[in-house]
Amino acid sequence: MGAAFLSSWPWENLGAYKYVLYAPLVGKAVAGRAWERSSPDHWILLLLLLFGARAFTYQLWSSFSNMLFATRRRRIVRDGVDFHQIDKEWDWDNFLILQVHMAAAAMYAFPSSLRHLPAWDATGLAVAAAVHVIATEPLFYAAHRAFHRRGFLFSTYHSLHHSAKVPQPFTAGLATPLEQLVMGALVALPLAAACAAGHGSVGLAFVYVLGFDHLRAMGHCNVEVFPYHTIHHTKKESNFCLFMPLFDLIGGTLDAQSWELQRKTSAGVDEVPEFVFLAHVVDVMQSLHVPFVLRTFASRPFSVQLFLLPMWPFAFLVMLMMWAWSKTFVISCYRLRGRLHQMWAVPRYGFHYFLPFAKDGINKQIELAILRADKMGVKVVSLAALNKNEALNGGGTLFVNKHPDLRVRVVHGNTLTAAVILNEIPKGTTEVFMTGATSKLGRAIALYLCRKKVRVMMLTLSTERFQKIQREAAAEDQQFLVQVTKYRSAQHCKTWIVGKWLSPREQRWAPPGTHFHQFVVPPILGFRRDCTYGKLAAMHLPKDVQGLGACEYSLERGVVHACHAGGVVHFLEGYTHHEVGAIDVDRIDVVWEAALRHGLRPV
Repeated sequence: MGAAFLSSWPWENLGAYKYVLYAPLVGKAVAGRAWERSSPDHWILLLLLLFGARAFTYQLWSSFSNMLFATRRRRIVRDGVDFHQIDKEWDWDNFLILQVHMAAAAMYAFPSSLRHLPAWDATGLAVAAAVHVIATEPLFYAAHRAFHRRGFLFSTYHSLHHSAKVPQPFTAGLATPLEQLVMGALVALPLAAACAAGHGSVGLAFVYVLGFDHLRAMGHCNVEVFPYHTIHHTKKESNFCLFMPLFDLIGGTLDAQSWELQRKTSAGVDEVPEFVFLAHVVDVMQSLHVPFVLRTFASRPFSVQLFLLPMWPFAFLVMLMMWAWSKTFVISCYRLRGRLHQMWAVPRYGFHYFLPFAKDGINKQIELAILRADKMGVKVVSLAALNKNEALNGGGTLFVNKHPDLRVRVVHGNTLTAAVILNEIPKGTTEVFMTGATSKLGRAIALYLCRKKVRVMMLTLSTERFQKIQREAAAEDQQFLVQVTKYRSAQHCKTWIVGKWLSPREQRWAPPGTHFHQFVVPPILGFRRDCTYGKLAAMHLPKDVQGLGACEYSLERGVVHACHAGGVVHFLEGYTHHEVGAIDVDRIDVVWEAALRHGLRPV
């Protein structure tokens, strides 16, 4: 049995190629030199500008809706937007393609009255406003109730719109062609009336249509000034109006709890997370990979895209402003076992961590974030990547020693990171080569492997640091730790554990078939086609995670860095100790088994 009439988009299988549907209008505009005011095709340029502005309006509201650092206290539905909803709303702008062609058809049908409108006519605005109140609002109310009252109409058409768990500006575009045709006609009605009365204008089209989109996006943004439409999305049998509750009041469908919910959201009560992952920005391009910039882009693993290049200057300016004035802020959230988890970002970029004069400022930001979490009642703060750098703060030791009465547990997550790397090494391996061998992770991995009788070639020029680690091993295991000072020592070893950046020249010493396991930040680039490269240590979050809708850097969906996962395990296990400084090798297997027991899975 085929799909019901106008219940699916005819171009839904085209993906991004659907934008070719704008080609006839763009081609006509170019051929007719539409940018010249005297051109008979000038109206096409205005039409394309209007619909571009419409798309930008929804994008701006989407950005605002996902600015948790600014909106979290006034959000009505407190859950995060998950990948499933983001994918469902991926083609939210289908209605713009439909309606731009509806508008173009009207222009061709009535060329004499629509193609030569004045720039502005104030009387037309009054006519359009009157028709909106008298016709558009009650007709929308009636049509909306009809889509809800009749089982067939709701299940076949309107249920798609209500399948979004968390209202978002893009949810306004999540509807079937039939519904968007009705909406397009209702939007056109006041404009048509103004034109019929001889008071139509180009300015009126922009003001009314963009004002309409502004109110629709605001109504779906989950941070409404008045939580009217969100109640409709949660209860479905009340608050049917477009923008005017008057008709709900007349029709007896105004929800009595609208005022109480308004009072609660106005109070701005913050929900306290129980776990926080304290991250930092990698670079200027990666700073665009967050839900409040481009939600759909952030829901996919990060990669540099051409459409990002025009945004780079703005992102660079934001970086400078953050460096000067910003404090740690909330990026995203999800729930696990009913508990709220949040990701906070220290407003520093990767290169900042390698500037000697920036060290104190970075530690101050991290310290203030930990103290804020402690005051709020957060149970665990997990430090990401460079935020736990040994040279920066001793893997978090600085903060724990400075504030011995902390109730929040500070965790570097390196125990699980070591466990992930160790469990990636194939069973039966007898020899490995390691760079960054005397770091916290390198030390733990080397000591663990020597217990398993695996020969570890530790690349380091410091005999003192090597011998210090070697003395930590049992007497019978010390022989398996070998200091090497040159990369050529590993020219026959096919298992490299990389904790320090490798240049192409250094990688050439690895024999064909080598696999590079990594814990270096940022990860090395894969120059060797005859070798394989592992990604940074990571794990899948448990399957019952809810509201997760952003990817961590280049990791796939649902996967987080091992230091993030380590903090989650620390929280789920209810550990009461801090995990800072050196890694307790005896706990590597304990933490790994705990992670598996709680449903975290290796990548």
